Amino acid sequence: MIKITIYKNADNLITGFKVLGHANYAEEGSDIVCSAVSALVINTMNSIEHFTSDTIKLDHDEQIGLIEFHLVSPISNYGNLLLSSLALGLKGIAEEYSSKYIRISQQIKEINK
Repeated sequence: MIKITIYKNADNLITGFKVLGHANYAEEGSDIVCSAVSALVINTMNSIEHFTSDTIKLDHDEQIGLIEFHLVSPISNYGNLLLSSLALGLKGIAEEYSSKYIRISQQIKEINK
């Protein structure tokens, strides 16, 4: 199962996310749930790096399926839009595929510098 935590600040703005695990929807290389989540997450991280001046912190471990991404600067309007778009896309995947494969939770977390 892919467990996703969306981090928000006290103003309800998304400041980061954590993705952990593998969906196990299908065998490795054919798992469309993992592929969809990976595509959204990687595109969002690349877009924030390319289109914003937001400062980020990234931890990852491909073996266990971990990506932890945090904004460490005040969030820009573009960063907010991109992270909101990611959350919307992940919610769509979770609605399409049961909680057996993907689960999303939210957590209030202030920006750590």
